[in-house]
Amino acid sequence: MVFQVRPGRASDTDGKTALHVLLWQRALDPERGKWSLPGGRLGADEDLTSSVRRQLAEKVDLRQLAHLEQLAVFSDPARVPGPRTIASSFLGLVPSPATPELPPDTRWHPVSDLPEMAFDHGPMVEHARNRLVAKLSYTNIGFALAPNEFALSTLRDIYSAALGHHVDATNLQRVLERRQVITRTGTTARSGRSGGRPAALYRFTESRYRVTDEFAALRPPG
Repeated sequence: MVFQVRPGRASDTDGKTALHVLLWQRALDPERGKWSLPGGRLGADEDLTSSVRRQLAEKVDLRQLAHLEQLAVFSDPARVPGPRTIASSFLGLVPSPATPELPPDTRWHPVSDLPEMAFDHGPMVEHARNRLVAKLSYTNIGFALAPNEFALSTLRDIYSAALGHHVDATNLQRVLERRQVITRTGTTARSGRSGGRPAALYRFTESRYRVTDEFAALRPPG
């Protein structure tokens, strides 16, 4: 599962961002025409991580991953037709500014509005999203979704999209600064057309995954 926080569809009127997953449309049976997660068989001379990176590069030409980790194993004997196939799922994250060029059969889809999915790939996406939500609470994994520098309003929108509920920018700042996850850059964003005081810019203190508070949870308001 490769996730990125992206603008909503062109038909959306609120202009809000949403968490998207990268899918490709199957051209052959079984499940022709349905959408699936990029993946494939493990090569005889590969470990799992090397195989994932190769297949993402070969199948969807994606190389801009800021984070990649193994998540779970799916082993239902009937999960795919034919010989029994066990799948190992991975979570990959692409930062918001990146705009990877995709093949014609590959698209970003909102996680909250998935198309008809092949095999058990729908539950795989849901499992990965739930793990990402949990990790946003107790780790610094937000670095893999955010730009190198950002205003708090931008970070709020990214966390809100990934978590699926509104996040207060002030509370988010307080929590992440207390855990030493983000720090001020000492610079400000350019003023918009409406003028006003330029927003302070922040960055993540590390671009390497780490646990910051193993018992923390970013819960919905109320």
